[in-house]
Amino acid sequence: MMVNLKAKPYNLDDEAIKWVQETIANMSIEEKIGQLFINMGASRDKEYLTGVLDNYHIAGVRYNPGTAEEVYEQNKILQENSKIPLLIAANTEAGGNGACTDGTYIGNEVKIAATNDKRYAYEMGRVSGVEAAAIGCNWSFAPIVDINRNWRNPIISTRTWSEDVDQTLELSLEYMRGIMESGIAPAAKHFPGDGIDERDQHLSFAPNWLSVEEWDATFGKVYSGLFEAGLPSIMAGHISLPNYVLHFNPEATVQEQILPATLNKYILTDLLRGQMGFNGLVVTDASHMVAMTSAMKRSEMLPTAIAAGSDLFLFFNDPDEDFKWMMEGYENGIITDERLEEALTRILGTKAALGLHKKAKTEILMPKEEAMAKIGLEENKAIALEVADKAITLVKNTEDIFPISVEKHKRVLLVDVKGVEGGFGALIGAQGPKPTEVLKAQLEEEGFEVTIWESPIDKIMKLPAEERRQAIGNIYAAKRPISELTDNYDLIINVAVVNPNTDQRIQWPPAKGTPDIPFYVNEVPTIFVSVQCPFHLADVPQVKTYINTYDNKDFTLKALVDKMLGRSEFKGVSPVDAYCGLLDTRY
Repeated sequence: MMVNLKAKPYNLDDEAIKWVQETIANMSIEEKIGQLFINMGASRDKEYLTGVLDNYHIAGVRYNPGTAEEVYEQNKILQENSKIPLLIAANTEAGGNGACTDGTYIGNEVKIAATNDKRYAYEMGRVSGVEAAAIGCNWSFAPIVDINRNWRNPIISTRTWSEDVDQTLELSLEYMRGIMESGIAPAAKHFPGDGIDERDQHLSFAPNWLSVEEWDATFGKVYSGLFEAGLPSIMAGHISLPNYVLHFNPEATVQEQILPATLNKYILTDLLRGQMGFNGLVVTDASHMVAMTSAMKRSEMLPTAIAAGSDLFLFFNDPDEDFKWMMEGYENGIITDERLEEALTRILGTKAALGLHKKAKTEILMPKEEAMAKIGLEENKAIALEVADKAITLVKNTEDIFPISVEKHKRVLLVDVKGVEGGFGALIGAQGPKPTEVLKAQLEEEGFEVTIWESPIDKIMKLPAEERRQAIGNIYAAKRPISELTDNYDLIINVAVVNPNTDQRIQWPPAKGTPDIPFYVNEVPTIFVSVQCPFHLADVPQVKTYINTYDNKDFTLKALVDKMLGRSEFKGVSPVDAYCGLLDTRY
């Protein structure tokens, strides 16, 4: 398949095309194979960085988070020591904080969508672009353009815009426009589309089960709109599309039908390139995810990804092994010369479209002082405050509880509601005080008397196993009178902090009738606030007042308090079905 570099998304002139062709012609086979890889940097040490460049000839990197200064210095070393300019990617899914830890968070995608104002999608892209470009990034694994049609899906819960096709396309186009102003190439993800299955590709297969007609009307419409607008690249997900495989090959085996897109010629070559005419760059999602790694031996998986239509392979497992297996795949004919040439043309064509071929190595990054002056600007942080004010969504309010006041609700009980206590969140540890602690301070400032519920389970779990069993039995045996709640509290606020990744469901404690579970909604006025996952009503259908804030930033919680007090209206419009398609959640 010939790549037309004069057409979108490259739009190259003759001089740039000549650079692409001559660069490929002058590469050794090792350098060509190396260009198929994007590395995840394990260190910012100069010796490590130059070693990866010299030994593996990589096309680019996606690095671990660091401060703007750390990332700038790393990217300077990389570009100044690479024979061919590098693609340097950031995950700017929610703002410049995806490029550096001191970058500006604007809001996750569902929060942006809840403002019901496309301007904030543009602003998120713009701020992401300014900050990422300042520190030497030129590529972003964003926007996420998946369509959230399954409330149980744990991966895109807050990370994608909406369940609505037109809103998803509109906001994605705005984000793309904003980030491309700074010369960053966005990579929309995760083709052919997450949000249909409820599983997690990191841990399992998770196909997109839509029919051909359903897919064309949803994900197909979104991607076609982005391609028309000149989207430079996509990230292919480890997501299969069985009905489209059968469309291209009615005799396809089940194994062929469920093969993830990253390894599936029917999806990347026949659908994406052939039917949809996408001319841009394709990178795989991370190659350590089980939906990919369990599909076949890794030694076959590497070259099969390129043969299927992926241009870039995301992350080494072991660099020596992976490089050898990609090389063997070429030598064995899994990767043909024609396919290799096509991938390299797209990779270098993207670099040329970014203007990297025109710059001296020492001039690819802007001067450091100029760069640092673009990070974390107050006017950009102010956008996040606007987003919080406009996004917080009063999903359900059947008891007319607002505004709350010291006169009516002086004694407040705050209750932490938890999910699975594991995964990355547990490993990294809590960042700052709990939302209940932040809310306690804010409400006390307003004159409320606030208590935070301490779970007996937390105390019991510190006991030896034998005593633990006895203590849990005692909880069941000694239920408390309802008057302990009704006599002591005028308002109970449940605050659910559940990281929507891998499992976003509320995990109820074994104690049952303790305040951790809002059984008392008919006894004491109760507000349930989810500060992350927007789908908790499925687990607490009985609550009469339910709010989604979409994140637990301090400024978001401040906006929440202002709204509960009646100083500000609830303006958010839920971009997803927060009722989870259930009857009992609405009443």
